[in-house]
Amino acid sequence: MNTINITNAKENLFQLVSDVNIGFNPITIVNNKGKNAVLISEDEWKNIEETLFLSSIPGYVKTINHIKNSEDWDNATEYKKDEKC
Repeated sequence: MNTINITNAKENLFQLVSDVNIGFNPITIVNNKGKNAVLISEDEWKNIEETLFLSSIPGYVKTINHIKNSEDWDNATEYKKDEKC
């Protein structure tokens, strides 16, 4: 994760926003009071929110892990929308 001081961040905000949107690399913005912030893309934030939401559903992570470990993924085929069951 890249780090930049708050003065430089203010001067280069447009470029920083562009950088986090293109590279999906968060940037830590530091100040002299020890209260830092992290700049991330909106897409990255939405992904984090979705992960937090799904992780909050009781038993969800356990079920996903069970499926991941018990299925034969080597012989799995891709689902096709028009495929009949």
